[in-house]
Amino acid sequence: MAEIRTELPSDVQNITNNTSASSSSSSGSGIVQQTNNPLSRKLNKILETRLDNDKEMLEALKALSAFFAENSLRTRRNLRGDIERRSLSINEEFVNIFKDVKEELEKIHEDVQEMSTCCQDMTNRLKAAKEQTQDLIVKTTKLQTENQRLELRAQVANAFLSKFQLTAGEMTILRGTREGSVTEDFFKALGRVKQIHNDVKVLLRTNQQTAGLEIMEQMALLQETSYERLYRWAQSDCRTLTQESCDIPPVLAQAMEALQDRPVLYKYTLDEFGTARRNAVVRGFIDALTRGGPGGTPRPIEMHSHDPLRYVGDMLAWLHQATASEKEHLEALLKLVNLQGVEENIQEVVGHITEGVCRPLKVRIEQVIVAEPGAVLLYKLSNLLKFYHHTISGIVGNSASTLLTTIEEMHILAKKMFFNNLGLHASKLMDKVELPPPDLGPTTSLNQTLTLLREVLASHDSSVVPLDARQADFVQILSCVLDPLLQMCTVSASNLGTADMATYMVNSLYMMKTALALFEFTDKRLEMLQFQIEAHLDTLVNEQASFVLTRAGLSYIYKCVQQYKEEQGPLCNVPSMDAASIKAAMVQFDRYLASPDSLLMPQLSLLLSATIKEQILKQSTELVCRAYSELYAAVMNPSNQYREPESILHRSPHQVQTLLS
Repeated sequence: MAEIRTELPSDVQNITNNTSASSSSSSGSGIVQQTNNPLSRKLNKILETRLDNDKEMLEALKALSAFFAENSLRTRRNLRGDIERRSLSINEEFVNIFKDVKEELEKIHEDVQEMSTCCQDMTNRLKAAKEQTQDLIVKTTKLQTENQRLELRAQVANAFLSKFQLTAGEMTILRGTREGSVTEDFFKALGRVKQIHNDVKVLLRTNQQTAGLEIMEQMALLQETSYERLYRWAQSDCRTLTQESCDIPPVLAQAMEALQDRPVLYKYTLDEFGTARRNAVVRGFIDALTRGGPGGTPRPIEMHSHDPLRYVGDMLAWLHQATASEKEHLEALLKLVNLQGVEENIQEVVGHITEGVCRPLKVRIEQVIVAEPGAVLLYKLSNLLKFYHHTISGIVGNSASTLLTTIEEMHILAKKMFFNNLGLHASKLMDKVELPPPDLGPTTSLNQTLTLLREVLASHDSSVVPLDARQADFVQILSCVLDPLLQMCTVSASNLGTADMATYMVNSLYMMKTALALFEFTDKRLEMLQFQIEAHLDTLVNEQASFVLTRAGLSYIYKCVQQYKEEQGPLCNVPSMDAASIKAAMVQFDRYLASPDSLLMPQLSLLLSATIKEQILKQSTELVCRAYSELYAAVMNPSNQYREPESILHRSPHQVQTLLS
């Protein structure tokens, strides 16, 4: 215990001493001494310590609990010794283990020393080898630099070749064989040649002019060879398009697009296509004329040669369809061509294609026209030709197409024959003028001519010829027919009396007007005919008035009143103007007033138009009323010295007008 106590720390001894001293002190030293006691302060400090926040203390207590199993006075007294012994054993164990480590480290040190010696030896040997291979390394470095430079040049050369040279496959495709077909790859290769030819111009602006010129010459030669092969193939392919209906292959359209860069080859290819299609159209037209369609449907056009209008119409309809089809073929062939003037090329080739059918078409239409089928049929043929000329010109344009020229010539011929026929008909009218019939109606020749005119004008109205052309034809037709008719009527009526001639002319003019009233472009002619009718109406009105006045006994009296002059003295002294004579005439006049319809010229009943007859009666009645008014005024005039004039004329003019109306 003494040893243990001697080994206690000084602060513990101080605490013990202080405790003894404090116990021997008096209890009256006070509370201040207790607070100044170090032991008390330490105890208070220990008591105030919070083990939760002191991690080192917690770790020490945890280690202590590992071997401090029993809490007794003996174990507490031996705690320090136990701790020291445990520390000593741990240190001994550490020393033993570290001894082994030291031995291993010494072995490693020896190995490192050996390795250092070996490395030093290797370093010395490397230095010696480096000194010996210095020239080789320099040469190797130079070779590597040269290799990199050559690789870069190879890359540049490959890039140059890929940009300015064709591959072996492209060369094979372009050159090919003369009989080989052209495919899509050919046009890709040809486009590559064009691209190289354009790109090589860049080299001409650099220091590589020689290479640029060589490449340009090579590409130009290759281009010409390719275009020549393409032209031969296109020409051969066009020659196979001889069926009546053909399909344009897309490759051929691409060929035309490529050939547009060579105008001469482009033109030759178009000519070859036109020649092949021309033969096909001619063969198809002849087959349509003589053999008909597949299986005999439709029937051959020649089967309808007895019907001129259908015969010519079928031929022109077939040509119109063929022309439209050929234009569609050409549009499909040249759809990829973007040259200026493609439309003119199409029209020119279509004209060339249809030129072959012009001769057989012209011969057949001429045969129909020269056979003189009649004026109406000739006029219908003329309009039909004019219509198809207008329609086909919309397809081939207004260029100098032989087909259009042929149709125009046939139209002119038909029109000429038509007017010749009308002229011949008119001359026949004048050669033998027919006398008016007893009923003063239109003559047979007039009715026949008007029937012909109506048929012509009816076919004219139903035609699809442009309006201006139709109007010009109308004027010429009317002049060719109506003028001879009017002349014939005038000559025919020249030997008739005044009333008969007027009646005959009114009836004839009325028939002409009625025939023209149903058609367009006849306004001027209708006005002219109306003027002539009105002129003859005036004659009939005057004749009817004179007829009434004569039959009513007023003709002589009215004539005396008109010729009376004041120098003759009073009117009542004029012969036959006395009151008795006037009264006697009034008796007859009263009979007329009682029955106005009883006094009608026979010619009025022969008029074809009831309207004209009523008009004549109305106007003649007005003339009679006017004559009575003048007579009434003369009798009622005091200067004429009539006695009791109201007994002579017991009706006023107004009354007479009322009775006659």
